[in-house]
Amino acid sequence: MTVEKIDTFGGHRDPVYTLERGPVAEQFFSAGGDGQVVKWHLDRPDLGELVANVPASIYALALHPTSGLLWVGQNYEGIHLIDTVQKREVASLKLTSAAIFDIKFYKNDAFVALSDGVVAVVNTDQLVVRKHLKASEQSARCIAINPIERELAVGYSDNVVRIFDLLTYELKQIIPAHTNSVFTIAYSPEFQYLLTAGRDAHLKVWDVEKKYSLQQDIVAHMFAINHLSFSTNGRLIATASMDKSIKIWDAETYKLVKVVDRSRHAGHGTSVNKVLWTEYHELLLSSSDDRTISVWKLT
Repeated sequence: MTVEKIDTFGGHRDPVYTLERGPVAEQFFSAGGDGQVVKWHLDRPDLGELVANVPASIYALALHPTSGLLWVGQNYEGIHLIDTVQKREVASLKLTSAAIFDIKFYKNDAFVALSDGVVAVVNTDQLVVRKHLKASEQSARCIAINPIERELAVGYSDNVVRIFDLLTYELKQIIPAHTNSVFTIAYSPEFQYLLTAGRDAHLKVWDVEKKYSLQQDIVAHMFAINHLSFSTNGRLIATASMDKSIKIWDAETYKLVKVVDRSRHAGHGTSVNKVLWTEYHELLLSSSDDRTISVWKLT
């Protein structure tokens, strides 16, 4: 595999914590410590558009699949719904005094992971809180949804992954997954496996159909794994780490395919916070504490 750095997007004044797909393949959104939400165009690197600005850090962005509104998690405040074409806020929900770490959608529900250990279930049509799922005193950091098994997986700072029923919200299973905080989780494209990673720098693979039995335990990075993401064709996995590197893994064998770092590929100089595969020529995006977003072509 060859890796080529195509572009660098700059302009954020603070670390870039999160990335989200845009309404079309060549667009994406970024946000971070400066409270700015920016829309970028992969075919026009010079064309960054400020679509929202909030007075606090943003860790979570989520584009609602039917309304097309961008849900922005403003730390210590709540959710802002942004019309990214008009560049205006159309609704907001004062939700919490806690940090907002993740937002995921399923049908008419938005699941919001909060630093006080709550997962808030919000009705997306009426923008009201339906339920608080409180299963830990420590932060709910990341969420993954399995529509096949109708399960919601949540990773927490108490090192545990908890599985909830998507319809009844009942706690179904507790997985003592890691030796430190769980920062990122994702189901494989066929929902056969759940992948988890976090502060202990291990990448773990759990077999969903075998009651989440552990299949692989990989010492994947030197320092914390901040995020993992499957490629759009499901063949590769990218992991982003505090060790300043991105690693590319074979999604079938979990073998390491490529290390993308500063010395070899002019990668990031500080912690890599998020990775996002796009459908635009299968390009991979990465964002960092160095306030930039890199665009990678993998061949």
